Amino acid sequence: MRTPIVIANWKMNGGLAANANLVSGLKKQLVGQQATTIVICPPAPYLAQVEQLIESSNIQLGAQNASEYSVGAYTGEVSLKMLQEFGVQYVIIGHSERRVIFKETDQQVAEKCKAVVAGGLVPVICIGESLEERQQGNAQIVIKKQLQALSLEELRGSFIIAYEPIWAIGTGETASPEQAQEMHEFIRFQLRELLAERADSVKVLYGGSVKSDNAGQLFAMPDIDGGLVGGASLQAEEFFAICRAAGN
Repeated sequence: MRTPIVIANWKMNGGLAANANLVSGLKKQLVGQQATTIVICPPAPYLAQVEQLIESSNIQLGAQNASEYSVGAYTGEVSLKMLQEFGVQYVIIGHSERRVIFKETDQQVAEKCKAVVAGGLVPVICIGESLEERQQGNAQIVIKKQLQALSLEELRGSFIIAYEPIWAIGTGETASPEQAQEMHEFIRFQLRELLAERADSVKVLYGGSVKSDNAGQLFAMPDIDGGLVGGASLQAEEFFAICRAAGN
């Protein structure tokens, strides 16, 4: 059985005071919550602060990105070794905003994924189709291509897949639980084709505008193992409600 996991992606939001209030409120709500693995991914400048804020709690620390390079002249990049020094355990790789805005390619995402696994951390690998690709009936073709580009069969460590229907992120559109399950079932099938029985241990998260009012229905689906949560993770009560839904 796969333990559910809910990952907060704060994106480029937060500040010293706001972070302290948010984590404090979340810790009060999460007392006794053991059924779900909970991860917070703050912006890189706040990793040290959040590492201290979550000390002695069951919240784990993640990063929003990492470089595929280990050291050198790469201005603005953050290496795996740097993340390890702050107690980071998970790293989001290939988020749709990295792919669309910063033009990260499938090959670059694959290199980052290898670097994260080699560093002993867990990559949370994002895949997903655009609205145009879905309307053209190419959603499964896109997902299959993204998975194959990762060379998952060569990885010797744990990883998580996060399905992001790009058309349902920040647009007001939402995938129905049935639409989400259909794609998660397809992803699970593709993972079995690549990894055989090892695929059954891979967690597949949903990352398309998860909120407290749809989390219960989404997480009740057999192939959805939790969520990658954006805007809703910036409010303690809303995020706690999502975490609680994952553990039910």
